[in-house]
Amino acid sequence: MNQEQLRNMILLAHKNRFATKKFDPTQSITENDWNIILESAKLSPSSFGYEPWKFLIIDNKEIREDLKPIAWGAVNSLEGANKFVIALSRKNVVFNSAHVKHIVEDVLGLSYSENSPQSQFFKKFQEHDFKLTDEKSVFEWAVKQTYIPLANMMTTAAFLGVDSCPIEGFNIDKVESYLEGKGLINLEEFGVAYMAGFGHRATEIPPKKRQALEDIVEVIK
Repeated sequence: MNQEQLRNMILLAHKNRFATKKFDPTQSITENDWNIILESAKLSPSSFGYEPWKFLIIDNKEIREDLKPIAWGAVNSLEGANKFVIALSRKNVVFNSAHVKHIVEDVLGLSYSENSPQSQFFKKFQEHDFKLTDEKSVFEWAVKQTYIPLANMMTTAAFLGVDSCPIEGFNIDKVESYLEGKGLINLEEFGVAYMAGFGHRATEIPPKKRQALEDIVEVIK
């Protein structure tokens, strides 16, 4: 494959990706394709490499039914998408948190210390550079990171001929309370960031309408 063919393939994948409003419940994603989609989430970049996320794959039919009244934007995906994802963002990811220590020691294979240059640099970044000085702002920063895997999953899915739908149409308090009641989330550690459905569309792709490139890109020389 030459560069021109590769460029065309990339553009075609993005043109074929759209927020699928109706899925065909009779079509499944192959196990190999789904594993690649999940791998694209796992391999996603995050600030400082701290991966402040977790993904719940809701295959349980009873849970899907229970979510419908409190997740109005997810009903079509809950009914027809072969895979339904609830993305969680981790709370209190700060320089001296247990999660950061876990990532440094167990994932990166490094020694951890609150006083290390890395820890203190992260502390400075959060508190001084980005003004992340309370639990709310730290969590919102983590949510921003969690959207990166969503984009990668959706793009990877499009390359594989799998459709997707990102979802923010839900009552976050009720969804979190429901998940907590089911023992699926510890609200001291996580909050819900978004939902997403993956499967095969039951409708045609509408023409894409976007702003012109020159309206959104400004080159500074």
